[in-house]
Amino acid sequence: MNIHLVIQKLIAAGPVLTDGAWGTQLQTHGLAPGEAPDLWNLTHPEKVSAVAQAYVTAGSQIILTNTFGANRFRLAEADAADQVKAINEAGARISRAAAENGTLVFASIGPSGKLLMNGDVTEAELLAAFAEQAQALAGGGAQGLVVETMQDLDEARIAIAAAKATGLPIVASMVFDSGKDKDRTMMGTTPEQAAAALVAAGADVIGANCGQGIAGFVKVCARLKSAAAGHPVWIKANAGLPQMRGGKAVYAMTAAEFAGHVPAVLAAGADFIGGCCGTSPDFIRELHRQLHAK
Repeated sequence: MNIHLVIQKLIAAGPVLTDGAWGTQLQTHGLAPGEAPDLWNLTHPEKVSAVAQAYVTAGSQIILTNTFGANRFRLAEADAADQVKAINEAGARISRAAAENGTLVFASIGPSGKLLMNGDVTEAELLAAFAEQAQALAGGGAQGLVVETMQDLDEARIAIAAAKATGLPIVASMVFDSGKDKDRTMMGTTPEQAAAALVAAGADVIGANCGQGIAGFVKVCARLKSAAAGHPVWIKANAGLPQMRGGKAVYAMTAAEFAGHVPAVLAAGADFIGGCCGTSPDFIRELHRQLHAK
């Protein structure tokens, strides 16, 4: 089993605390609905930095970057496809500058927004786009890459291949929110199928994020761990499911309620724990308190 040395060192000391949501946090700093968050790396770097700094202060051992949609396809929707390199490098630099006390920066790589099965894009085009983003993130100082919120296993494999070329540790995380038991991806992939494929593709860490509230992640985590061939598992759940109020998604779950589910997730085998949509530095602070309670 070949797992990146950085990952081996991280998990040796027990569960690793990651960060929480970025999109919903940027909204609290003024990001408008429909506005491309990634552009803020160039236009509002101080506000992006504030989010990163808040997670570091809350106790995150790993923070991500504001680059989830910073691939050429997603950026083209904001007429910014020619700024992939600048946006990703800036995103990595901002988080690196905020990191302190040994906090690491693992940069976010989200889906392309294109469907291979529909012929929206070719595998070669996807590989080129993810390679462009991954190399820029590495150039900006990222210490790891997180291929996250993936629904299509083929797209995840391609993104992992592009990310692996940087030589950085790779986390690969899927969304399980479909099917009768909410235990499949939108494409019908099970945790067992995902685990096998992601490990075979070369991911150092496999996991699940987004899609549903943390209660649903316990069984998914256990199944991933069982099928992970010894690889660590990364879990970042939403703060429950949102309700629309005044055109905005509102998450009602509190940090304490969220943290109440964490012991079960850790018992199910999670090695990395954090939050996704709707979570905040308060959630990470509560997780940190719980993880370090004497």
